[in-house]
Amino acid sequence: MSAAPPAAPADGRPHSARPQRDDARALALRVLQRVEESGAYADLALHAALARSQLDARDRAFATELVYGTLRWRGRLDFLLAQVTGRPLARLEHHIVQVLRLGAYQLVFCDRVPDAAAVSESVRLAHDAGAGRAAGLVNAALRRLARERNAIALPTLAEDPVAHLMHALSFPRWIAERWIAAFGAQEAAALADASNATPPRTLRANRRRIGRDALLAELRERFPLASACRFAPDGVTLGRRGDPADDPAFQEGRMTVQDEASQLVVELLDPQPGERVLDACAAPGAKATAIAERVGDAGQVVALDRNERRLGLVARDAARLGLDNLRVLRADATAVEIEGIDGMRFDRILVDAPCSGLGALRRNPDARWRVQPDAIAQLAAVQGAILGAVAKRLKPGGTLVYSTCTLCPEENDDVVNGLLASVPELRRASAATIPPSLRALVGPDAVLRCWPQHHDTDGFFAARIERSS
Repeated sequence: MSAAPPAAPADGRPHSARPQRDDARALALRVLQRVEESGAYADLALHAALARSQLDARDRAFATELVYGTLRWRGRLDFLLAQVTGRPLARLEHHIVQVLRLGAYQLVFCDRVPDAAAVSESVRLAHDAGAGRAAGLVNAALRRLARERNAIALPTLAEDPVAHLMHALSFPRWIAERWIAAFGAQEAAALADASNATPPRTLRANRRRIGRDALLAELRERFPLASACRFAPDGVTLGRRGDPADDPAFQEGRMTVQDEASQLVVELLDPQPGERVLDACAAPGAKATAIAERVGDAGQVVALDRNERRLGLVARDAARLGLDNLRVLRADATAVEIEGIDGMRFDRILVDAPCSGLGALRRNPDARWRVQPDAIAQLAAVQGAILGAVAKRLKPGGTLVYSTCTLCPEENDDVVNGLLASVPELRRASAATIPPSLRALVGPDAVLRCWPQHHDTDGFFAARIERSS
């Protein structure tokens, strides 16, 4: 069993055809290689690899810690490694860079892993990967890092804000420059720092089966740190540890795992009993099921998504929660006609659009390295197309909420302004229609903005729009 700090879920192939070791470090390395070389999503790759492994709970936690921690702190690790290898990392083979990062993460961030174990196990991984010729470099670089890690100076915010965000807080240059330009150096650093923190485990009570207070009383028996969310009326936070998906309350359909900001998007939509609601980009389904819990048996939710596999997650969650009023439909939300709902009008529509995800980096640390700056304009075009299509399905007097988990104005305010300019029947909601629970978070433009550094939630944008006729 590996010496390890805790954490939770992997996938990937070894660099060579050698037999795969089934230990935490080897599994983590395979996942990191797959994320780097084939663009796999870390959470999916990790979950798949853990599902195939025979690791016990302690080593599963260690593997999870290694994957997410190495991805989260890649920028700082690369800076430190560049000081001790004597050569640019770009000149090394990819799999050796991953071995070095994995070892460096243990040396710098894993207090419970002895330095000698971090070095020797990294050398072993190099040999196992068929790169014995590089084992000497791995050994020398990591031994030097173990000796000198506290003496290597990181760039400071005062001296070089961009370098500080890149090398101390581990962000690619384009995000560092964008955030500093948009928010100023101090606020950008606070945002980056919060985006590196472990997010809370947050839940939503299934109000059709249990109230929030009753759920909280039940969960406190198993999670002593459980408390009510600050803003979300159905929300409970468990603290930073534990797996709520293993809890009986989850398995028996009394709760759903959902970030507080995500819950607040549905609060802004404010679906009422008996209404017909369209969730245009529904997978994986937390918002769609929250809407279905609110509209009740007399209401109806139609959940669209292009991805059939992910749409299956929505149907599975609806069944777990006992929601017979939620209908899933595979469809492209930009289509003018959609078989099964063509001609239907909806009281409320949610467009939780595909986006760059830069507000949720603390949950998906690999996204900061996967998303490229040219993707922002491409995503904005898709977002605008979805909004333009679904707005035609909104009833007169109906409400539409557009939301993203990103912080880019091109994907947020600019998309909303473009919709309002092109559809005269639409207008921003008035302050009087905003649910009272949200008025402290919603500005005069009827936009909800949540920030990791201020609200301990994912970064979210949600605009409430109404149709006059």
